[in-house]
Amino acid sequence: MSLGNIDHVAVLGAGNMGHGIAEVTAMAGYDVSMRDIKPEFVEDGYDAIAWSLEKLEEKDRLDESADEILARIETTTDLEAAVADADLVIEAAPENLELKHDIFSDLERYTDEETLLATNTSSLPISDIADVVDTPERVLGLHFFNPPVKMDLVEVIYGERTSDDAAEAGSEWVESIDKTPIYVRKDVRGFVVNTIVGPFIGEPAWMVSDGEATIRQADAAMVHQRGYPMGPFELGDLTGIDVGYHVRKEAGDEIPPVMAEKVEAEALGRKTGRGYYDYEDGDGADYERGDGEGFDTLRVEARMINRAAYLVGEDVATPEAVDTGVQLGLGFPEGICRRADKLGLERVLEKLETLHEATGDDRFEPHPSLEELVDAGKTGEDAGAGFYEYDGDDGDLDSYHHLNVALEDGVLQVELDRPSRMNALSSELLEEIDDLFSTIDTDDVRCATIEGAGDRAFSAGADIGGFAGAEPTDLMDVTPAFETVNDFPRPVLAKIDGFCLGGGLELALACDLRLATERSTFGAPEITLGLIPGGGGTQRLLRLLGETRAKELVFRGNHIDADRAEDWGLINRSVDRDEFDETVDEFVDDLRTGPPIGLEVAKKVMNEGEDASLDAAIAMESQGFGLLASTEDVLEGTTAFAEDREPEFEGK
Repeated sequence: MSLGNIDHVAVLGAGNMGHGIAEVTAMAGYDVSMRDIKPEFVEDGYDAIAWSLEKLEEKDRLDESADEILARIETTTDLEAAVADADLVIEAAPENLELKHDIFSDLERYTDEETLLATNTSSLPISDIADVVDTPERVLGLHFFNPPVKMDLVEVIYGERTSDDAAEAGSEWVESIDKTPIYVRKDVRGFVVNTIVGPFIGEPAWMVSDGEATIRQADAAMVHQRGYPMGPFELGDLTGIDVGYHVRKEAGDEIPPVMAEKVEAEALGRKTGRGYYDYEDGDGADYERGDGEGFDTLRVEARMINRAAYLVGEDVATPEAVDTGVQLGLGFPEGICRRADKLGLERVLEKLETLHEATGDDRFEPHPSLEELVDAGKTGEDAGAGFYEYDGDDGDLDSYHHLNVALEDGVLQVELDRPSRMNALSSELLEEIDDLFSTIDTDDVRCATIEGAGDRAFSAGADIGGFAGAEPTDLMDVTPAFETVNDFPRPVLAKIDGFCLGGGLELALACDLRLATERSTFGAPEITLGLIPGGGGTQRLLRLLGETRAKELVFRGNHIDADRAEDWGLINRSVDRDEFDETVDEFVDDLRTGPPIGLEVAKKVMNEGEDASLDAAIAMESQGFGLLASTEDVLEGTTAFAEDREPEFEGK
């Protein structure tokens, strides 16, 4: 089985997950058959796809028209017809093993042995589903997250007899639809993401049930102190308290009383108007920052880290896969393995051992792999190794965790790698930017580019959660990364596609040149939070746009589109997405082949001259001109001009 064999995909189920999977598959250029058991189910699913595509088209987030994508989707209630020409079948039926057995028994008859058979189950073992198939080696899990159009993660799950060829074909296909796959190499309950989120929700529920904490206290602490996107009880209300209840019940786990009480009272969360919070007559999740004082966040994180140690130690998933899973699937500010290494694994182990000794509860029993890491001295970042290795080599472009960095043909290519957070700038990400641009050997660099991962944002701003627990005095010093980029001796170009807001705008302003797609949006919304830009934004905007327009952006906190940004002089070009890469290449080629010393001096003179008097600035310019006149690059430039050829500058 290989990616080249997949042209036609059948999706079985037209509900929320089914029609979402069908939509993203068609958006990627595949022909899709979407099947459900009743015509009205199919029609509703198709209408939902049409509505979604229309909204995406309005926001210029499609590479082709909505009608062209819809034309690739066929609908039917006939299972045999749906899968007859399919190279990949994705079952997205309700979570009922008997129902899935019926479907896969039919698939055994209606498809040939080269057809890849996948299930989107979120809770049932892949191996159990594959029991009714004579060729279980072609059965795997492709677990999408809701809604598939927005969520980038897909867990690629092995059953007991899934072949490597099938899993690899599934993973390659996931990448082809612009999603991020992670391998789950053993068929464990909960796979990766739900294994980690279990204690995130469950442990606070036990603490509340035992009178050791309150609901608001737990939520406020985990959000405002530890930077999670929402609190555990808030998350339970969003996903449905009954969902977590039934998962625990099916697994044979004891259920926290506070959770059982809500299910018994049919107060299941937002969908019923009441859950842990009141959404009908109350203000919903109304916890505040100060409510979290005194909550034991380490107890919750220690249990999550212990589950991560289980996944890694039992060869279910790598630390990288676990961290990618929780970031893309749960929106965590950083991977749980990475966070463990920062906390110190010896501290985590001590917490678990203390709780286990005090309670005798098995949920606190440390996993052997965690104990082995600590015994081996691999306790985290400070020790040089933990879940990850830390070699401390600042010159290693692969050593960054939140940046993707490459140096090719003199071009330093930097990608902000936090797509699940719209590339929001956390303190760790800013530190890595500062480190990279401070330590890289500029002799090998002609120019640099900065862009955001994913297709939604260059950077949507500062990750407030990423600064959780910081003192106000710490936050007053957030500018080093921006200043390092601004002072980098080579030209830096910002490649902007999507949101460029707040701290993201400040990073772009620190660059020398800014190119943007027409769909991009710019703004300094800090004032809406009672803040002001803190990374040089007020001053750079003032110098770039003038007082009137700079104050409009900062005072009002509104967004402007790319065309207006170009008109105001905020960016160099606003370009159609189809022409964006070509335009970027033209700029980069000019920078890459230009005279390194000349560009360095020009940047320095222009940056420093901006804050000097005109006389002083002209004096700096004259000094720069005189310095360059004696360089070999000037000789090469004048010789090439006389010989009517392109110069080959060497930076001498």
